[in-house]
Parts: sequence; C-alpha cells; structure tokens
Amino acid sequence: MDKQKSLFAKIGQTSWMLLATVVVGFIYFYVMLPAINLRNPELYVFALVLIATYCLLKIISLGLYKDVVESDEFIILLRNNCRISLWLCALVIIVFVVGMISGMPIFHAGAYHRLLTVSAGDFATDVEEAVFDRIPMLDEGSAVRLGSRQMGELSDLVSQFEVSDAYTQINFRGRPVRVTYLNYGDFFKWWNNRASGLPAYITIDMVTQEASVVRLSDLGLRGIKYSPSEWFNQKLQRHIRFRYPTFMFSEATFEIDDDGHPWWVCPRIERRIGLFGGTDINGAVLVDAITGECAYYQDLPTWCDRVYLASLIMQQYDYHGTYVNGFLNSLFGQQGVTVTTSGYNYIAMGDDVYMYTGVTSVGRDQSNIGFLLSNQRTKQTTYYAAPGAIEQSARDSAEGVVQHLKYTTTFPLLLNVSGEPTYFMSLKDASDLVKQYAMVNVGQYQIVATGMTVTECKDNYLRLLASNNITDVRNIPETSVRGVIRDLRTAVADGNTQYYIQLDANRFYYVISIADCEAAALFNVGDRVTIMGIEDVGDIRRAYYIESAS
Repeated sequence: MDKQKSLFAKIGQTSWMLLATVVVGFIYFYVMLPAINLRNPELYVFALVLIATYCLLKIISLGLYKDVVESDEFIILLRNNCRISLWLCALVIIVFVVGMISGMPIFHAGAYHRLLTVSAGDFATDVEEAVFDRIPMLDEGSAVRLGSRQMGELSDLVSQFEVSDAYTQINFRGRPVRVTYLNYGDFFKWWNNRASGLPAYITIDMVTQEASVVRLSDLGLRGIKYSPSEWFNQKLQRHIRFRYPTFMFSEATFEIDDDGHPWWVCPRIERRIGLFGGTDINGAVLVDAITGECAYYQDLPTWCDRVYLASLIMQQYDYHGTYVNGFLNSLFGQQGVTVTTSGYNYIAMGDDVYMYTGVTSVGRDQSNIGFLLSNQRTKQTTYYAAPGAIEQSARDSAEGVVQHLKYTTTFPLLLNVSGEPTYFMSLKDASDLVKQYAMVNVGQYQIVATGMTVTECKDNYLRLLASNNITDVRNIPETSVRGVIRDLRTAVADGNTQYYIQLDANRFYYVISIADCEAAALFNVGDRVTIMGIEDVGDIRRAYYIESAS
C-alpha cells in the first residue's frame, strides 16, 4: 500500500511539474513567438527554457535545494535528479552547434555564391531616361519629419496616436510614395480606441513633398485592427504566428494597394544552406490590416512592392561577390572579389520599386566598379558596369559646392540622364527641408551641377556634360532661338575659335566654340539658323550648337 501511495504521489508530482512547465512554455511562446521550425535558432532557446523550467520545478518540489551548500553539491544534485533533462539539454546544444557549423561558408562557398542570381545589363539601354516628375526628392529622414508635422495639425488624432517611423517606399498609382501607419500612444489609449481601431495612415508624395493623412472612413473602410501596436491576439506578429506556427518571418512592412486599402506584407524566411545558413525569402503572407484575413503567396500581386529587404539583397550580393572564386580566394588573393557599398536607395521603374546600391572592390576604396538594381518584389537583380565614384564621394563633392550654406545631401539616387549614370541628390538645410538639388556624374564626380529647382539642376548638368564632351550638345533640351544672322565676329580663346553671332530676333550675342560645334564655321551673315543650348545669362550668352533653319 505504501509503495502504491508513493507511486501515485510521484505520478501526481510529475504531472504537476509537467503542467507547470507547459504553462511557462505557453507564456514564453505567447510573448516571444518563436517559429516551431527546426531551422529557427529561437526554437532551440525555447527548448532550453522548457528543460530548465522542468528541472528547476523538480528541484523545488523535492526540496533538494535546502541541503545545497556549495556549487559542487548543486552539480551533483542536478546529475542525480535531472539526468534525463541534462541529456536533453546537451542534445539540443549539440544539434544547435552542429547546425551552425554545417551552414558555414567554408563548407558551402558555392551555395552562398548562388543565393543571388545576377545578370549583366547595359545601363543606357535598360534604364529609362529619368522622368523628373516621378523622381523621389526626399529621403526617409525628411519623410519622417513631414509626417510628424502633418499629424501635429490634426488635434483629434495627435492626442491618441503616434506616427510610426517605419516608412515604406512604394509605387502608388504611378507615383513614388512613402506610406506609414499610426501607433497607439500607450496601453490606455489602445484600450479607449481598440473598438474602432487605427483611423488613418500617412502618405507622402516623394516628388511634390506633400504629406497627407488618409482617413479610412473617407475610403469607406473601418479602422485598422491588426498592427504591431495592438495588444494580445490582434498584435500583428502574434496574429500571423498562430495561423502559421512553422513559418519564419522577416520584418513586416506596411503597404496600400491601388485602392488605398491597407495591408501588411510579411515575407517568409527560408534557410537554404545547412540548418541555419543561406537566409532567403519564399513568398509572403498578406494580412488585411482591417479584417486580419491572411493568405500566403509565392507570387505576390503587382501592387506589392517590398518583399525582399534591401539589407538582405546586399547581404546576398556580398556572398555572391565574395565567394565568386571559392572560400580560400575570399581570404587569400581575393581575385575578382567585390562587395556592396555602405548605403542604398530606391528607384521606381514600371510598376515596381528597385533597390540600388554600388559595387566596389573588397578593399572598399573610394571608387565604384559598378552598381546593382534589384527588384524588391521578385529579387531580379542586374549588375551594371560603371566605374566611378562611390556614393559618399559624390555626396562630398555636392556638399563642397554649397559648403558656404552648410547643406547636407540625401543618399544619392541613380538616374539615367542623357545616357549617363548620374547621382541625384536633394540638398537639405539644418531643419531637414529641401533647398536645392544636385547632380553628380558617376564616371567623373568633379562634374557637379546644382539648381534651385530640378529643371534648373538638370539643365545645368546637361550643359556641363556637353562642355566636357561627354554627351552631344544636341541632347540639351535647353531654350533655343531662331533668326537671321545679323552680325558675325570671331575671337580665339584657349586655342579655340569662338564665334559671336547676333540674330535679327534680339540684341544678344551668342558665343559658340568651334570645339563644341564645328558647323559654326560654315555660316555667314544673312543665313537663317537655329541656335540651341543657350545659357540665358547676360548680353553675351553661351550656346553649344547651331544649325540651318532653312
């Protein structure tokens, strides 16, 4: 009878410890939300927490800790009473360590190199000429500042909600736009507003710099009920974890579709090398921010612009460029080894957003050998050879032109201007307000043009390209004048003949160098001509091209 009671007591005690361990495990899972996936390192931490909890409860329930005086005695206590738990703990640690080692690049250099497929392209052909009414003028810091100011003007919202700093750049109805969501100010503000949800989101037109608070009620929609600032089961990360317990997720991003409906894009992570190595993305879960409805897609809708984060694409290219000739070459010799530069930006092309970053040698000198454009929805990546300055050198060059004004530049955008790879930057004052614009030639970063407007900056840049014989002067879409030559004079400057031409259309003289346009020597007084590429300054105006108008 005593043995039977002892057995029942032991079973009851074990059941109590198991139940308590399950409760602790549920609380841990509810808070930390680890994916139940053997390729997830956080799962092994979760397992160790469960084992340690059970072991601790056993020691407490048996009262064994009362007899412990020294650390050696505690180790003996664990060994005698938690033998199975210790073996399980050792097994978890061994699997984790072996998994970490098995996925190291030293064993899989080729696989890491192949994580990103990179094709070669021709910049002037593949990348459309810059359309300046679609070029983003702001960086993320400026967008954050504008969004906060716009929110501050709405007294009914600002007391309850805060603007998130997580702005996503998307193409919205053919326009480059940054969009972000609201957060609840604190727990009590969430409690007071949880029934109606978050009432709006913020959009910023990256061209016009116009910030707007979009009220969901104006779109005929209810408030956002699922977001990172929700509590309990409607918190976004918890909501998708309970529905996809085995999925590993990258950072969720906020987007809107073409109708302005808010969504969460939650990219699904996969480990492709060993147990934990070779991080990549395999589709995404789209979550309706209002209803919470979820669906997993491997091929995302075209309105979805951001699945692959820029940081992941850059990491994969660093693997691609580092292990191009094997692991040993990445350490010794480093023949052909290239890496990305330290920054990135976004370019809108067609319906998609592309991540841009420079590519430089492994020594990270001050020159690029080319750059990448990578589609953030499909990861289609193209490399363009374009030797020139790295982005920071271009920024320094642009800031040097306006150093007396103490303006700072945004991170450069890469544009195709007259077939030339060109860095485009906004120049900001101390208040993060855009005051001017700058263009710097990638191949010759001493060629810098600035302007109070984008058009002025572009025209100044095209003049510089023409004067440096980089592009045909006829590519300059500058003001032109047509008329009959009334007076024609010549002079020699810097070894070149300069033609001073006055037309019957006005009193100005237009000076054209024979170095810019050899045809200038072929005209006489009385000829009807068109003069192009005019710098509209003073009575003697620089021009770059002349042709017959007859």
